[in-house]
Amino acid sequence: MSSSGSSYGDIHRYEPARESTAAAIAIVLLTVIEVVFVFLFVYGLMFGWASTEFGNMYMGALLALIFVDLAFILLLYRKEFLPDVMIVKKRRRKWEDLYVREEDKDGVGVDTGNAVETLKRAVYPYYKK
Repeated sequence: MSSSGSSYGDIHRYEPARESTAAAIAIVLLTVIEVVFVFLFVYGLMFGWASTEFGNMYMGALLALIFVDLAFILLLYRKEFLPDVMIVKKRRRKWEDLYVREEDKDGVGVDTGNAVETLKRAVYPYYKK
């Protein structure tokens, strides 16, 4: 579904999520595996598996598996259960946030005769826009 609105904040494209049952089952199974990995990691911490050479590698591998499994859970959730929405944003030129006028993009020199006005423009760049 697309809209023809081009003002700031309008929804340009909205595609609803698929919400497949297979993805929901996969997320549940991955969550169960995640809980098992976390249990093994906490069990290993409590009983000092990390104090041995190979136990330290085992704990590192468990921690890596925990984060990889979590990444797959989040990937499936984002792909299958979140809608694809594109909104219209305001496009800005590179210099627009820093300077008031395009001809001032290279900066201005310090003028000692007009120091108060220069200070006002430095503190509040959109002064007298």
